[in-house]
Amino acid sequence: MDRLLSTEAFVRVAQTGSFAKAAEQLGVTRSVITHRVQQLESFINSPLFHRSTRHVSLSDIGEAYFQECADMVAGFHGLTEKMRHQRANLTGQMRLQVLQGFAVDHLGPLLAEFTAMYPDIEFDVIVNDRVVDPIEEGFDIAFQMFPPLAERLVVRKLFTVHRLFCASPHYIELHGAPTHPHQLTDHHVALFGGYPSRNRWQFTRDEECLELTLHGQLRSSSVHLLRDYAVSGAGITCLPTLIAGQDLISGALMPVLNDYQLSSFDFAAVYPETQRRALKVRTLIDFLIGRIGQVPEWDRPLLDRGYPLNL
Repeated sequence: MDRLLSTEAFVRVAQTGSFAKAAEQLGVTRSVITHRVQQLESFINSPLFHRSTRHVSLSDIGEAYFQECADMVAGFHGLTEKMRHQRANLTGQMRLQVLQGFAVDHLGPLLAEFTAMYPDIEFDVIVNDRVVDPIEEGFDIAFQMFPPLAERLVVRKLFTVHRLFCASPHYIELHGAPTHPHQLTDHHVALFGGYPSRNRWQFTRDEECLELTLHGQLRSSSVHLLRDYAVSGAGITCLPTLIAGQDLISGALMPVLNDYQLSSFDFAAVYPETQRRALKVRTLIDFLIGRIGQVPEWDRPLLDRGYPLNL
């Protein structure tokens, strides 16, 4: 028995909850994965999984065994990669999933700088606004704003996502600007459809905290569509500052309800535990955190102008 291969098979089945998915990700047949896991179970003289026709779950022994096995596999791959390639000569492919709001206008220049430093790294970047499970869908890293879909994932924060309600000067000239959140119900409002709070919005000003249900005239999964909608003068929308920053500075959009703060979200890199020590994963994330910094470049001009960003 090759204990490393058997242990890696066990870890991948535990993470994916599927012998078939583990086989696909490791590039072998399902029967090979089954055989390797059975060898490991025979070696430790205990079943590692509860099996049914539709579901695979860890046994009590499997739960106790998993974490150290995952760390061992990650440590082995990290050490192997480190020994094979000096840091300045990282090689290989990386498959990324990125939210559209960060991909457009922001990630491209950062990846250009990174690939100039590490020209032997190849990227496959999938851009959409879904919250994904990087283990199940085969991503090295998913860059996303909301909590991950699986438990056995590592989460590293890159920056805080701030939001503001805003509208074009033309819309405000025609319809006026709301001075209290309740007045939003009297306006044309466009909303992002992917927030976990759905239609519930919380506004905070000093000691005042109120919740409001908003039903937008327009709802979209694209924050860039919402920005274009607002810039055209059609209504009021709520946008992340990394999307609206340029238009707020240029005057194409104006903030409304500027006295109130909205809740913020963490934008994070989410990746499998088995990638915890992978050199190329760690190098990319460290690079992005270092370049973005404590206060992202898109928020600095807004802070200088006194926008209510909760840092």
